Amino acid sequence: MSPRLIHTGQVIVDVVMAVPEVPTPGGDVVATSLNETAGGGLNVMVAAIRDDLPVVFAGRFGSGHYGSIVRDALAVSGALVVNNRPLPKDSGFCIALVDAHAERTFVTYPGAEAELSVADLEATAVRGGDLVYVTGYGLAHQSNAAALTEWLPSLPDEVVVLFDPSPLIATLNRRVVDAVLARADIVSVNLREGTLMTGEVDLDSIAAELAARLRPEASVVLRTGPDGCRIAGRRRSPQSVPGFEVQAVDSNGAGDAHAGVLLAGLSRGLDLYEASLRANAAAALAVTERGPATAPLRSRTDALVGE
Repeated sequence: MSPRLIHTGQVIVDVVMAVPEVPTPGGDVVATSLNETAGGGLNVMVAAIRDDLPVVFAGRFGSGHYGSIVRDALAVSGALVVNNRPLPKDSGFCIALVDAHAERTFVTYPGAEAELSVADLEATAVRGGDLVYVTGYGLAHQSNAAALTEWLPSLPDEVVVLFDPSPLIATLNRRVVDAVLARADIVSVNLREGTLMTGEVDLDSIAAELAARLRPEASVVLRTGPDGCRIAGRRRSPQSVPGFEVQAVDSNGAGDAHAGVLLAGLSRGLDLYEASLRANAAAALAVTERGPATAPLRSRTDALVGE
C-alpha cells in the first residue's frame, strides 16, 4: 500500500498580525493587518498533501470558536482525521507577529490539542512504509509527551520518523527529547534550534553533536534559510544542499513546507539529498506568499528544482 504521513502534531489557530516591528518590552505598535486561520501542524500536512503524500492526522481539536476553525480547515485539507470528535474545550491559538523583514515571533496559548493519548495515536494504524512527523510543540504538553514517548518505540523499524524540535526546544524536558531522538530517523532543525540543542554555532559542529545523540543510521537536516540546508549523520559526510533565491514576504510556515515536502520526497524513494533539494525549493516558494499554509503544489516545486 502507498506510504502515508502520520502527523502527531497539533493544529491550532494562527492569529497573524503584520507589524512594522516587534515592540520592545512595555512598548506598543499598530498592526497593519489581522487574520485568523488554522495553522500549526496543518501547514506540514498541507505541504505533504500538495506534494502528493496522503496524510493521517492523529491530533485532537476542541469545540469552541477556535476549535470550529480547526475542524473546518481539517475537513477541507484532504487529511484523514481519525479522532474527529471534538473535546469539550476550545482549541489553542498562536499570536504570530510578522515584521517588515518577514521575520516571525510567536506567543501560543494551548487548548484541546494538548490532550493527546496513546489511544489517539494507535487509531492511525501505522503500517510499514509510513512516515511519522513529531514536533517539539507536542512535547511541551505533559499528556502529549507521555503518549508519544510510549508510542514511538512500538513503531515498526521500517517506519521513518522525522523529529522537528521547534522553537520551544530550550524549554522541553531533556529526558523526553532524548526519548524521541532515540527513535528518530531524521532530525530537522534551523540554525537557532540547533545551537540551543548543542551549544555550538558552526554548522558542522551542530550537525555532529546532534548526530551523536541519534542512532548510527539516522540523519540531521540543518536548515539555513535562503542558503538551503546542511545534511549529515554519523554514517554520512556533511553535505550542503543549495537553496533558491526568491523575494521573501512572509517566512511563517517555511519550516513546515520544508518538512512536508521532505517527507513526500522520501516517500517516493528519493535519497535525503534529493528530497532536501525539493524541500528547499518548496520552502523558498512558500515565503513568497503571505500566510502560514503557503506550500506550493508539487508541479511548482518540480519546476523550480528543474530551472
